[in-house]
Amino acid sequence: MTEKKELSQLARSLLNGAGHVTLFTQAEFDESLAVAKAEIMMIAIEATKTAIYVEREECSRIAQTAADEATNEEVRTALRAAAEAIMNRIPSQRQ
Repeated sequence: MTEKKELSQLARSLLNGAGHVTLFTQAEFDESLAVAKAEIMMIAIEATKTAIYVEREECSRIAQTAADEATNEEVRTALRAAAEAIMNRIPSQRQ
């Protein structure tokens, strides 16, 4: 296996000025790739949190609707409590 050598600053400036594509060293590429992966993961985590919150909100709405339609007071009370418990599952997300 051969060792990879990084281009000198002079070599990069000569190649960059010759109308070629911008060159990056392996270290620069790896660093940029790590940053991009971290940003993608942050976005994925936030999107997942939002999706879970939206689903929980809808489940709570379904329970509340069922409570509104219930004829038995005990059932109505239990469904309303369930709807509230669903929404308060992660209080920090509730707005």
